[in-house]
Amino acid sequence: MKLYDVMRSTFAAREFTDEPLPDDVLYRLFDNARFAPSGGNRQGAHITAVRDLDARRRIVELSIPAARRYFAQMAAGESPWNPLQASVIPQETIERTEFPEQFLAPLVNGSVVLVISVDLGVVAALDQNLDRVGLAAGASVYPLVWNILLAARNEGFGGTITTMAIAQEPELRELLGIPETHAIAAVVPLGKPVRQLTKLRRQSVGDFVTRERFDGPTFSG
Repeated sequence: MKLYDVMRSTFAAREFTDEPLPDDVLYRLFDNARFAPSGGNRQGAHITAVRDLDARRRIVELSIPAARRYFAQMAAGESPWNPLQASVIPQETIERTEFPEQFLAPLVNGSVVLVISVDLGVVAALDQNLDRVGLAAGASVYPLVWNILLAARNEGFGGTITTMAIAQEPELRELLGIPETHAIAAVVPLGKPVRQLTKLRRQSVGDFVTRERFDGPTFSG
């Protein structure tokens, strides 16, 4: 596929067929995705490719508390897990909240789950002293994550970035033997999508790009 076609059709795939994602294809994804940039070219990311079904079921279990909170907040009109707006929902309400089974199903229905972490010893967290949630260190890992998804689309496979299990990071690190020096950045199920979307709904350029200043004029072609 042409690059722009891949960029315009890489969607969040959450439903998969039983078709396997062979190791040789998976290796090819990694072999091309590894050319993603990272801060100082330190390449501190690590990918743990999990095929074991019991381990993936455990990842689902670790994701459940965050999923319950996500859907409880959605039902209450809150923005789930938003760092600027504290939730007012009681914990007992969260623990009683049900959520659709398919929300976490990709973790077991996919062919493989990638748990992607980054070595905090090599990232440049330039925003660590600001009074907000840190984001800058993600520049050392998320380009790799997205490259994997682009490569998967190019091969006829797909996946999605999930983060629910990250709320239980210590347990997830213990499950997979990930050292404490690594932060878990994404949990990515991959497989053969039930269908391939080709037309995605996204904001237009004018909706989120301005000239010179945040409140500057809309950028147009």
